[in-house]
Amino acid sequence: MERLTVTEQQHQEDLQRLRELRPIDDDFMRCLFKDNIPLVEFVLRIITDKHDLVITDCETQTDMKRLVGARSICLDAYGIDSAGKRYDLEVQRQDKGADPHRARYHSSVMDIENLHSGQEFRELPDTYTIFIIEKDFYGRGEPVYPIERINLVTGKSFEDGEHILYVNGDYRGESDLGKLMHDFNCTKADDMIFELMAERTRYLKENQEGIRKMCKVMEDMRNESLKEVAKRMLADGMLTLEKIAEYVGLPLDEVKKLEAERRI
Repeated sequence: MERLTVTEQQHQEDLQRLRELRPIDDDFMRCLFKDNIPLVEFVLRIITDKHDLVITDCETQTDMKRLVGARSICLDAYGIDSAGKRYDLEVQRQDKGADPHRARYHSSVMDIENLHSGQEFRELPDTYTIFIIEKDFYGRGEPVYPIERINLVTGKSFEDGEHILYVNGDYRGESDLGKLMHDFNCTKADDMIFELMAERTRYLKENQEGIRKMCKVMEDMRNESLKEVAKRMLADGMLTLEKIAEYVGLPLDEVKKLEAERRI
């Protein structure tokens, strides 16, 4: 029996992993939403319960790093509606990825990105930071947990335009949100309820062009993970560049480039 090369074996592993991916897996979700404003708009309409919401622009894997020296973040999906409101849609499999401090930071970074020099503070657009979490983060069985600031004395909303929503990915029900969370947990397009979700899933899993795109994304993510390991090893300073390249599985030139960037 002919043995597969390392590259061929990785490709077969990627294909198997692709079959098991669901929209609630962030690497699949990014491809699901990429260049697909109608689907993003559809999902946000259900989550926010705004049936007239119109998304005019959406990007996936958006880097937010305006403040030099501050921790940058990469948004899973970043949308703008016709009223100028901003939406950060994040998928988090684990509870630790949805720590309230993270939601606070995501919200604050969007503020920094959307207020330019000379603008008044009141010109800040409304922002929505939305975490879709695989399990019920707050354990109360609710489909959505809206987080809003209030004046504790008056009991009224602070009205600062910041909105945070935790979506229960474990929720099932007859509502559109329950059906949407069902679809977010499906591995097969034929099992999905909403055609927009099924159509895009079918393209990424069954169409050869879509499969190539997904395999490229998984390859890129694998390389990024290797680079992060290499960076940690470089910071330790215990191994030669040659050994790091050998252990991590990156080309020596790539390790040299990472080392040069680290020293800048």
